[in-house]
Order: sequence, then structure tokens, then C-alpha cells
Amino acid sequence: MHTDSLIHASWIMPVEPAGQVLAEHAIAIHEGRIAAILPSAQAREQISASTVVELPGHALIPGLINAHTHTPMSLFRGMADDLPLMDWLNQHIWPAEKRWISPEFVADGSRLAMAEMIRSGTTCFNDMYFFPDVTGQVAQEAGMRAVLGMILIDFPSAWAADAEDYLNKALELHDQYRNEPLIRAIFAPHAPYSVSDAPLRKVRTLANELELPIHMHVHETVDEINQSRKNFGQRPLGRLEALGLPGPDFIAVHMTQLDDDEIEALAASGSHVVHCPESNLKLASGFCPVAKLLDAGVNVALGTDGAASNNDLDMLGEMRSAALLGKGVAQDPEALPAAQVLAMATINGARALGLEEQTGSLRVGKAADITAIDLEQLETRPLFDPVSQIVYAAGREQVSNVWINGCHLLRERKLVRMDHAQLLANAGQWQEKLIEWRQSQAS
Repeated sequence: MHTDSLIHASWIMPVEPAGQVLAEHAIAIHEGRIAAILPSAQAREQISASTVVELPGHALIPGLINAHTHTPMSLFRGMADDLPLMDWLNQHIWPAEKRWISPEFVADGSRLAMAEMIRSGTTCFNDMYFFPDVTGQVAQEAGMRAVLGMILIDFPSAWAADAEDYLNKALELHDQYRNEPLIRAIFAPHAPYSVSDAPLRKVRTLANELELPIHMHVHETVDEINQSRKNFGQRPLGRLEALGLPGPDFIAVHMTQLDDDEIEALAASGSHVVHCPESNLKLASGFCPVAKLLDAGVNVALGTDGAASNNDLDMLGEMRSAALLGKGVAQDPEALPAAQVLAMATINGARALGLEEQTGSLRVGKAADITAIDLEQLETRPLFDPVSQIVYAAGREQVSNVWINGCHLLRERKLVRMDHAQLLANAGQWQEKLIEWRQSQAS
């Protein structure tokens, strides 16, 4: 058997079946797909390959899936820290967006974010931001798997004038990328407090017709709950249920404010939750009851949120935070074990996005989205359990190689398709512009 590539590693964690660790195995890649997973000794006898990669001391895992982010906001990293959510949004982020959002800003911010994600082992991200068509173009250039949020809010932006305009642009975006193998567009109404009933009903109708998921911030803060009670006489989830939004295609992000009845309702509807532990901690938004959700049968994925509120796009760090926070919130050291958290960062994200047949686990026939982590470092030795070591000890600097759809995009810590020096130069130019603008605003 001849394949395009053959990767040998000390361990492979396929994620499916759950908890499996394969020692001294190899993955064969052909035409972007996983052609075989077998013991290295057997692979050396039976498979020839155009490219052979030897990774002793490394673990191969499915490419990580960042199930919620705002990629262009990497250019706002560290600009307005240590503030509560609504102050952060109203006084800092939204004014900056009003002044600066443009195709150029989105392109440069998206490039910076994608480079960071690839260098930290992420192969697929679910985005929510303005000019998603530009983010899609950058993703194609970078070779990343991307889910583009077709954003919807009630107020105008540089991207669209009103709710109808957002929806029209959403349909154009869907048509633009509907046949692209690495790009998918889904509906992304911003939040219950920023989208009124009529556009949300339209989203539900269109999502049913086009069979697309709906991605939305929900129950992120106590203030959101209180405002919904004041304005609508009910909690946000109750309002969304009345509008028909929850269901197997609904992705609710954050969910730090949940009671037991709401958890049961989420499970019954088949909705998905994306947990963003570090952003929620930094903004003091609250704690998502992940263990309760998982026990109820809710599919929980992981996301970083944007780099303006995290302040990184490091899914390895997010896994560690999720595991530790989940134990603390549940007051149970057995809650969120390492293998479960790895699943949250891979196959659970794929399920939420409707991509589980393509990515999220290392299985023959699936896309070769693979991350290699070097565990032969002082920081990850001695080694008793490679899965635990990845979740609790490994850092993103140990990500050595990344393949997306069989393409080698990070080779020995070096970006293959992206220009490292140019990315730094662009970030520096935006830094100067934003500093000058902030000084002018303060004067």
C-alpha cells in the first residue's frame, strides 16, 4: 500500500473509542484522509509513503476544535483588561469596533489568530464576527478548517445596516462557501439581549430550511438574566424556547447562569453548550456547571472566546482550565477527567458543529486533522499517562507539528503557509494605530 504520508509516534489518542491510547503506532494519510492506523512495526512492513515523519516521544491527537471565538479580535488583545463584561463591551470594545472594523482589520486580525491557533494545535475554529467572508478568505489561504458565523444583531455596523441586511448577507455567505471542503457558514445571532424576536424567528426558519446550526451567546452573565426578566418577563432561555431556537442544531455559548430545570430542558432539546472557562473567569461572568450538563447528557464543547477577553487562543490551556474549574465547581475531584476534557476539545466540538463525520477523532476515512505534541520535555516527564500529561502539564510550545486535511501546516514549530515576520509587522502597525486612537479618546 502506498500513501502520501506516514507518521510514526510513541502514542496515538484517537478519542474514538473513548479513552483509547495506542502505543508505538502510525497514521497513514492519503488524499487528505486517514487511510490507516496501525502498529508502527506493521506499517513499516506494509506501507510505503512519499513522506515519512518520525516523531519519537510525541503523542498524536485529533486537531483541537475551538468551538467559539472571534478571530479578528486578536488585534484587541490586552487593550481593555480587568473589566466586567458590559463595561468592557460598552465603554471599550464596541467604540473600538465602530471606529476600526473594516475588511483590512478583519483580515489582519484573522491571520494573526489563525497563526496562533495552528501553533497551539487547533485545526478548526467556530467564529462569530463581522465581515465573515474576509475571515473565510484568510482561512482558505491558511489552510484552516473554519466555521463562519453569519452574525446577526439589531444595530448597524460596518458589515450590515439592519437585521434584514445581516440575514441577506448571511445567505450570500452560505452560497459563497457551500461547496468549500474546509469552510462552512452557520447562523450566529449575537445574544438574546442584542437580537429581537422577529429576526430570531427568521433565523429559526432559515436554519430549518438550510439545515444549519445556530451559534449564540446565552446566559453569560447575571446582568443578562436580570435584563431579560425586566424586558421580557422571563429568563433568556425561556424566551428562546418560546421562539423555537433550542434543538439539536443549537449551540449555546457560555451558559454560566443555569438552574436544574434549564439543564434538563437543554438535554431534552438536544442542544449543545460551548464552555469558555478562561474568558468567563477573566470577566467574572460566572461558572458553567459542566459536570451537571455532562451528567444530564448535554454535549459540551470547549472554546477560548476572543483574544480580547481571554487573552489567548490556546486550547491546551483551555483544557487544563476546564478540567480544574470543573472539579472545583462540582466539588468533586473525579469530575471532568482528562480523557473527557480531551473529548470536549475535539469530538464534542465536531458534534456541536455538525462536523463529526469529518473531524474530531482519528478514525480511518476521516479528514487527517492531526496535532503532534512533544512529551519528551522536562515539563512532561516522568510520564505515566499521556492523556493526563497533555491536559494537566503540556504547554502549547510543545505542539511540534499540525496537519489539516492532510496538509502539513506546522512543521517542527514553523508555520508552513504563513509569514511569521509579516504577521508580527502587521500586529505592530495595528498596535500603533490603536494606541494613538485610545490616547485621542482619553484627551
